[in-house]
Amino acid sequence: MTKKSIARNFLKLAATGHSHEAFRLHVSKDFKHHNAYFKGDADTLMLAMEESARTNPNKILKIHHILSDGDMVAVHSHVQQNSTDSGVAVVHIFRFESDKIIELWDLGQPIPKKSINENGMF
Repeated sequence: MTKKSIARNFLKLAATGHSHEAFRLHVSKDFKHHNAYFKGDADTLMLAMEESARTNPNKILKIHHILSDGDMVAVHSHVQQNSTDSGVAVVHIFRFESDKIIELWDLGQPIPKKSINENGMF
């Protein structure tokens, strides 16, 4: 699998309630993340993703762009908790060592009901 494919698969598994499998398949034992709302270890983030999927079983993840540069991959997505939710534009930035994710950043911006920007967020 390419790093882009690994990042895509990781996000799809996590969004659909399979965070344990996502971490088992794709995450390094030395993994760390930079989400300000959780401790920086793999287990804490994995359990938070699992809880999010359990709380929002109809979550929708639509990937719009994936960029790769060396050991870095960035994924630009639209995440909705359900089909009536406006959702959030999210960018996940992955750093790889070999074929394993060793570091992760995620940034999100809520999608407003009305925007003055005619180009949209995607």
